[in-house]
Amino acid sequence: MSRWVWCPLLLLLLLLELGEVQAQVENRVIFLPGTFQNVSVSQNETVQVVVSRIPSDVAFVTLQFHTQHRNATLSYTTIPGTGRSLTAVDSGLLSTLQPSQTSLSLFLFSPDDETVAGTGVILPYSSTDPVPGACNIEFNLDIDPNVYLHYNLYDTTIRFAPANLGYERGESPPACDTSTESNTRWRLQYDVYQYFLPENDLSERSLFSGIQAMAEIQGLMENGKRVMTLSSADMTMAVFNSIPGQGVIFSVIVRDPLLNTSASYIPVHTYACSFTSTLDGCQTLGKTSTKVFFTIAGLAGLFVCFFGHRFFKCELFCMGFSFAAFFFFVLITRTTDLNYDIRLAVSALIGVVGGVLLVMSWWRFGSVMACVVVVGLMLGFLIASTVLFTPLGDLEVFRRSDVVFWVTFCSIMIIVPLFFVRWPREGNITTCGVVGAYAVILAINAYVYTSLSYISLNILKRFLNNNFSAAFTDVPFQTFDYVMITVWVVLGVCGIVLQLYRERTRPFFPPSPYLMWLQERERRKTNVLDPSHHFPSLPNRLLARARQLTMRAESAGEHTPLLL
Repeated sequence: MSRWVWCPLLLLLLLLELGEVQAQVENRVIFLPGTFQNVSVSQNETVQVVVSRIPSDVAFVTLQFHTQHRNATLSYTTIPGTGRSLTAVDSGLLSTLQPSQTSLSLFLFSPDDETVAGTGVILPYSSTDPVPGACNIEFNLDIDPNVYLHYNLYDTTIRFAPANLGYERGESPPACDTSTESNTRWRLQYDVYQYFLPENDLSERSLFSGIQAMAEIQGLMENGKRVMTLSSADMTMAVFNSIPGQGVIFSVIVRDPLLNTSASYIPVHTYACSFTSTLDGCQTLGKTSTKVFFTIAGLAGLFVCFFGHRFFKCELFCMGFSFAAFFFFVLITRTTDLNYDIRLAVSALIGVVGGVLLVMSWWRFGSVMACVVVVGLMLGFLIASTVLFTPLGDLEVFRRSDVVFWVTFCSIMIIVPLFFVRWPREGNITTCGVVGAYAVILAINAYVYTSLSYISLNILKRFLNNNFSAAFTDVPFQTFDYVMITVWVVLGVCGIVLQLYRERTRPFFPPSPYLMWLQERERRKTNVLDPSHHFPSLPNRLLARARQLTMRAESAGEHTPLLL
């Protein structure tokens, strides 16, 4: 075959080879230690993660990859398998290095036949740093630096594997459980950190910024909030309050207090909601029934805030409604499996009954003090909830014992109405302003998230979930929350001042209509000079009217002779 025939064949082979090399380059991502890299993995594609020029003083590295809500698979090999790979939204692998090793390759997949975009980073550690997850006996990976997260409506639980002491390249790792002396992994301590993303922000950009702030140890300590420290003898888990729609990042730093070294686990994030659900997903949080309920409650609260004492019957109805609806919702939630909308509707119906009963008790018996005590319990409930909403509520004594928590809560709740005995009108007006303004905050929360709603929601969760006591109830306080605090204070103060000024010359409380009717009836019986004394009673008037309608009308004619 002549050289003119060979030339086109060689040129074709060269083009094919170049195409193959280019495809491999497109499927390869080079990571620099400590530098975040955005990676997009198409369906049915394998991306090779390459780390080169690893310094000799690095004993192990961790690769972490984060997406917002789609799973990604990290693997030690080109074919994922049990014990060699991990599939998660926040996934990470730890690779120990050999004495002469200067490069490393890991592999990234899209497991759900869809394109996955995320951000990743390689973090190097020395031989003196603790090895996160090296004493793992619970999860699939041999060395598992990941934090595993599970959430439900009430709480969010994180778990992680114990760490081990660091060791040089090529050496065997120290034994995990042969001894509890100070020269073993039992001297290690674990700091659990929490970081809140901006409120009402579900964007991927916000999440990746938070992940970058929490990936390394220094950024984790500067930006995150340390919520607890665990010893090696404690269970490697922590429980937090679930906040649907609020992005939260959790991470753990393992410290060696003897060598003063540390390493970080793989950060994990949650919104306590689903991005893929078409009903009550993260993008459509809040049921329509909830919005309707709290919108009406907010309007009623605004009315009570400024006019509650003047319209005493309306105030009593609203307070009785709130009390009965809240506790009946707790009752039917704990004892039945009814749908949420049905439970809310039944609770509202019972609330109406409770409001009517409170109004009727005042109307019939006229005991203002008894009704004001019920109103004071509402204010006591809100004050007790607010006190335990502060960091005081996360004290170990309250998290370890439900008895201590509920005794403290009930004590605060009962003490408040005692002040109403001495100052009933002022206490009633104060309750109208504070509780009414908080109802407005709850109405706003039905549309835009605010952490102030968890003042009452934390108590509701504790009523409904027996295990909620172990959860940390910390919530983010950001700009919008301070705005809502200002709105609450301004509404409450304005409502209290306005009602105190308007009611200063009026009687303390309006009289009971039933008692007024009894007094009026007695007065008519005894005062014969009163024209109303000769006015027929209602039954006699009705009877006379019935006779007029049924008796035959007499003909008009003369019955007596005319007088001349």
